[in-house]
Amino acid sequence: MTAFSFNQKVAIALDGYSDQDVIGQIKAKTGQTPQIELRYEAEIKTVWLTLAPEPRPVFTFELLASVNKVQRAIHDLWGPEAHTKSPIRFLAYLHKQVGPISTLGGDIEFYLDCIARGDRAGLDEYARLSIAGIIWNDSCLRGSAITIASAPRGVVLGGGIDAPRSCNVMIAERSASFSYPEVKFNHFPIGAVAVLSRHVAPRAAHEILSAGKEYSAEEFARIGVLDAIVGEGESDAWVRRYITENLKTHAAQLALFQAFSSRVAHSFEEELDNLAKRWTDHMMRLTPVEISQLQKIVIAQDHFLSRSLREAERSRQKSQTAQPETRF
Repeated sequence: MTAFSFNQKVAIALDGYSDQDVIGQIKAKTGQTPQIELRYEAEIKTVWLTLAPEPRPVFTFELLASVNKVQRAIHDLWGPEAHTKSPIRFLAYLHKQVGPISTLGGDIEFYLDCIARGDRAGLDEYARLSIAGIIWNDSCLRGSAITIASAPRGVVLGGGIDAPRSCNVMIAERSASFSYPEVKFNHFPIGAVAVLSRHVAPRAAHEILSAGKEYSAEEFARIGVLDAIVGEGESDAWVRRYITENLKTHAAQLALFQAFSSRVAHSFEEELDNLAKRWTDHMMRLTPVEISQLQKIVIAQDHFLSRSLREAERSRQKSQTAQPETRF
């Protein structure tokens, strides 16, 4: 017999679902979902989805596919038609931290591999998965749940900004920094123009993308990209508090997010589709010199990642050494 905690028993009694039931049904629908982790918190009716890309912190093809499967599964299982009986009110995204890095953005190594093979279809599919994830998030999973991007921290680059900002709510810890360096390398992120323009004026969005400037969390919030800034290590608590405070008015909050989304839904999706095609065309037209620049970015990313991990490990060891030994 399976032993359930008190909260799980309460959840079963109220909704007929245990934590295992919800994740089990999602996984039965999706099949394998590499590079993400799922858990369900019945008390706040929330699925937590942790992004855990490998081998580097970028949006890999496998990661994008896994996220898309979960988004669709939640909609198919507990979409608007059955929403009053749904055990899920919120989908909250977390990042598995790699030292001080949240995400380095798109998977340039994958792009280069596709270009070398002349694999336009591979680039098309990567772009399709990217914009599909954005549309699912922006539309509250087509009316199924409010989406929250929980606290990118540390360095967040390029396309790695678009995925969390496509959510209904995006927060960041105070130490986070954001930038779009792509244009400096004659490149551009797939959905950034459409996503940023939903939150800042087109002129401001163009400045953010063209200048490649690094923004602090405070600066990004001031211009309207972030919904809230939280202290170091406080992101999960902030999300739980937000969800708890909005559970009773969830139906109205969901309708409100949907209403704003639906005002431009068709043009937004059309714009993203056009951007995805432009992006693939651009990638397939890269010259050998431009391809070499992208290869240098991958090398630089690896060096940056290695250095960051070494510094994080030294910091961890220093912290442990500084703590007095506890004896029992």
